[in-house]
Amino acid sequence: MFPTRLLRSSTVNANEIAHFSRLSAEWWNERGEFSFLHKMNPVRMQFIREKLLETAYDEQLEEAVDAKKVGILEGLDVLDVGCGGGLLSESLARIGARTTGIDASESNISIAQHHASLDPRLASNLTYKHAPAESLLTQSKRYDVVCSMEVLEHVDNPSMFLKTCAELLKPSGHLFLSTISRTPLSYFLTIFMAEKVLREVADGTHTYSKYLKPSELLEFFQLYRSSLPSSVNGDSVQTQSRPWITRLYSGEPTRKEAEVRGMIYNPLSASWVIAPRGAWGAAECNYLFWVRKPALNDTL
Repeated sequence: MFPTRLLRSSTVNANEIAHFSRLSAEWWNERGEFSFLHKMNPVRMQFIREKLLETAYDEQLEEAVDAKKVGILEGLDVLDVGCGGGLLSESLARIGARTTGIDASESNISIAQHHASLDPRLASNLTYKHAPAESLLTQSKRYDVVCSMEVLEHVDNPSMFLKTCAELLKPSGHLFLSTISRTPLSYFLTIFMAEKVLREVADGTHTYSKYLKPSELLEFFQLYRSSLPSSVNGDSVQTQSRPWITRLYSGEPTRKEAEVRGMIYNPLSASWVIAPRGAWGAAECNYLFWVRKPALNDTL
């Protein structure tokens, strides 16, 4: 499924953490090292909000859903895994999500905490923790939404990382990822051009072998089943949910189980856009991925 050389006992890569720790002071410089992420952040928020609205329309009467409601995340428990300097975490908190940002880099967390402290309005629903995702599994708290944006291509053992994110979700919860596909185009754009030629990104930021194709994520969640607590004759037992993705149609999941959308950078407008559903070749480089955890009673 995933390249076997990526399979290790932990998801945290010390070299990756050291690399981003050195760059941590640049997180909130919109013209600096992370300028592409600043431009990408509104698109990531758009995707999250649109998928949650779409789900609400599917599950509630149409008149009960306000499409213009900015606070579709209001009151939800949201975890931002690999939050960096807090670009996404702050955006989530500002529209009402009870947001927890975690990162394996202590300096990233320090920058995120400092920047959040400049706005007292964030104090009530935004917290940060210096911790890897797997350390949260021992705690009882689970989340309505788990996000991990531009992180998957930097972790060791992607299978373990995905399982950890999945286990941190409540039943019926939403997992949002964005990452880079492993294609010749992605190597040319994200490593050769961005790092070597234009030097818009620090050399060594990306490792091509760690990129994951959308098909690999789809395959993972076709096989993955959540452990569900249940009771038989008064005894506590563990059962399994159905696979998160039950089947594909021409290589694509149903929109109620998962979705892949390409993100395309337009250098003329210096902005990112989400490609239309099913657009040919759109996910050959950067892409967004959403999948939903089965409900508590959704077993096979």
